[in-house]
Order: sequence, then structure tokens, then C-alpha cells
Amino acid sequence: MIARHKGRMTERAPLFRPPLPPHAQTPANGPDKAGGLRRGLAERHMNLLALGSCIGVGLFLGSAKAIQLAGPAILIAYLIGGLAILVIMRALGEMTLARPVAGSFTSHANAYLGPFIAYLTGWQYWFMWIVTCVAEIAAVAVYMQLWFPDVPGWIWSLTALAAMGLVNLVTVRVFGELEYWFALIKVSMIVALIGVGLAMICFGLANGGVPIGITNLWRNGGFLPHGVNGIFLSLQMVMFAYLGIEMIGLTAAEAENPRRTIPKAFNSVFWRIALFYVGALFVILSLYPWNEVGVRGSPFVLTFERLGIPTAAGIINFVVITAALSSCNGGIFSTGRMLHGLASEEQAPALFARTSARGVPRPAILLSLAALLVGVALVYAAPQQLFYWATAVATFGAVWTWAVILISHIRFRAMEGQVEGANSRSTVRLFPWSNYATLAFLGLVVCLMAYAEETQIALVVGPGFIAALSMLYWLLPGRRVVDRPA
Repeated sequence: MIARHKGRMTERAPLFRPPLPPHAQTPANGPDKAGGLRRGLAERHMNLLALGSCIGVGLFLGSAKAIQLAGPAILIAYLIGGLAILVIMRALGEMTLARPVAGSFTSHANAYLGPFIAYLTGWQYWFMWIVTCVAEIAAVAVYMQLWFPDVPGWIWSLTALAAMGLVNLVTVRVFGELEYWFALIKVSMIVALIGVGLAMICFGLANGGVPIGITNLWRNGGFLPHGVNGIFLSLQMVMFAYLGIEMIGLTAAEAENPRRTIPKAFNSVFWRIALFYVGALFVILSLYPWNEVGVRGSPFVLTFERLGIPTAAGIINFVVITAALSSCNGGIFSTGRMLHGLASEEQAPALFARTSARGVPRPAILLSLAALLVGVALVYAAPQQLFYWATAVATFGAVWTWAVILISHIRFRAMEGQVEGANSRSTVRLFPWSNYATLAFLGLVVCLMAYAEETQIALVVGPGFIAALSMLYWLLPGRRVVDRPA
């Protein structure tokens, strides 16, 4: 059906448009722009952006919960989850190198799985980051209480949201610069923890020269104090910790030299994150009995207090707040770019495809900030389990996104083969069986979330949101506007 409105033809788009040929979807923009966005992210920004999003309260706050569930065997859970993430990152890297466009995995889904799946994935990812940012600003409120116990927490959450919102509304280079320094602070703290901890374990630093050793890994009930079930039950929090690593794909449209920076960023970011998580937790679990982690206080604080640093609590508190702000900053960036990508492919109102003169998708970012005000209201209400509810719902959204990346990659290989110029270090090994095995693992994570009372809410909110999106897609089909003479 076609209707004429003031010189324009408005054509109702079919409900399920067939996927466009992948090469036809790649925007023909010059080196400085990509769909209205500016290529302002240098290689050093790209190398730390995904680190900044992943190293947040998932490590500093969420890991204590995971350790209580699995004990020292949490190291196995992080290694298993890390192997799954490695497959996902290599799959996304192949597709992103072939098509470095705004929207990243939603654009790939549109090309290889069709617009309906792309629509669901894009909006689910947007919602996932909104929920994640709620967890991050809630953490800011908690940690600011150490310094200002009489100030209501919602004030700090609102202040954090306003500050990170302003940073994202300026230019992508300002965002990248701030995120670079945020990530550098966190990485420096973790490297210092690992270095100091290994010196304590191996050489007896701050322990009278007597090496502490690693016997805490099998004391207090053994390496598997809760059996294999403990590993399974910890997987939700483990996978939440890896959430955000796929954000590196969203930066491709704003990278200064995507052909050079994208492969390097994808190949390095996984190993760095795995090293930081597994390395930091190995040190913590070696220094302290697993059943005391999170009970006697932060292991980061305890470790540096052993060195005779009286202000250790304040320093670590600053780093944790920085980590939460960094993850929130990256979340606002992700939601804005995702909404911009959806609008560019007619999966969201055209308003959100607009960019400022400096290449910032301001309408998309403003909508995300408005949605995050709900999170400030939740902090004001301050339910005791807000953080864990938010992490569970966000993990469901991440699992959906990762599954779509893997399935899109299977279709990508079938239609185009291996990406041109790729090498053995940047391609998915044991394809397609590694994709299938990772998909099965993600399905297991979702099933396990039904067992714990704190994570069951994700199996209501996540599928409910997808059902609501599906209804909107059917009831409110998009329109394509074509300029034609009256």
C-alpha cells in the first residue's frame, strides 16, 4: 500500500524484509565518517575501550558473590566462560573486519539473519546496557557512602549519570580519552594487585619473608567445596563479568583506521581481560581463605593494608568508583550507537539516526539517559537485591546478543567464506563445531539461571521484553519514505 503525503511517497515496508546483500549494506562513507559518525577513536582508545566496559563492578563487587558459590573452583568457571567468549570475539572480529559499520552485530544480523532478528537484538542490547548501567550507578551510590555516609545514595547516582551523559554528548574523542584514563586506572590497580600478591605468595613480601604459598586454594573444604554444582551456579555472575567485551565491535565505525586497529583490538582484548580476571582472582584466593572473601572486607583493601598503606581503603574505593563510572560511560556510548544503528536500518524512529555537527548521535544518547533516570529512582527506592537483579537481567541480554553473533557468523561463512586478509590468529578455529558448542554453553547458562532465586527474575523480564518487542514489530511495522515529486 502506498500513500502520498506532501510530495513524498510513503511505502509500508514488508514485515520481514529479505536480508540485503551484505556488500550492499556497507556504507560508502569516506575515511572520516561512517553513517554520520566521526572516526575519532585512535588505536590506544580501541585497545582499552572493551577493557573499560568489562572491568567494572563485576570484578570488584560481583566476584565475591561468585566465589561464595564456587569457592576456589571459580577459576575454572572463568576459564570456561573465557573460552566461550574467545569464540564469540573471533566470530565478531571476522564479520567486523569485513564490514566495519555502525550497529556492528545488529548490522551483521540484518545482513545474514534478516531484519526481525536484527531488530530484536538491537533493542535487547540497548535494554541490556540500560540495566547494566543501573547496576553501575547503584554501585557508585554504595561506595560513595564510605566518604559521605550522610548523603543520600540517589544523589551520587544522579551526579554520576549526569557527568557521564555530558561526556558522551560532546565528541567521541572526548569519550575515548576519558574512557582511556578510566581503564588505565583500573588496569594499573589490578596489575599492582597481581604483582604485589605474587610477591607475597612467592617471596613472603609483608609476611616476614615467609612465602604464603597457594595452599588456600585447597584448604577449607577443598578446591571444589560445593562440588561441580558450585561452578554451574556461579556461571551467571561469571558471564556478567565478561559482558561488554563485544562493545569493541560498536567502535568500528568510529575507529580511525579500522582495517589495522580492529584485528589488533579483537586479538588482544580477550587475553588481557582473561589475564586480569583469572590472575587477580588466583592471587586473592591464594592469599585469603575463599570463605572469608567479601566477609572481612575487600581483598583489594586487605592486600594493600598488609603493605602498610593506611589509606588503602580510600584508594581502592576511588578505583572501584572509577570502574563503575567507566562501565557506565561505556554503556551510554553503546546504547547511543546501537540506537543510532537501529534507526539507520529503519528499526527505530529516524530521529535517532541524526548526529550533531561533531558526529555525536545526541537524540539516541538523550533517550538512553532518560531511561536511566528510572535507575536513579530505583536507587532511591534502594531494594536490597537491586544489584543482583540487574546483573541477572543484563546477563540474559548478553547471552541473546552472543548467540546472535555466533549464528550470524555461521551464515556469514556460508555466504562469504572466511574474511579477506584474515589469518589463523583472528579466525574461529574448529568452525563450525566451536560455534555450536558455545551456543550449547550459552543455553546451559540460561537454564541454570532458573535454579537460583536471585536470577529467576531474568527469565521473566528478558523473555517478556522480547515478547513486547515482537508485538510492536508486528503491530507497528516501519515505513520507508522515498522523496518523489508531487
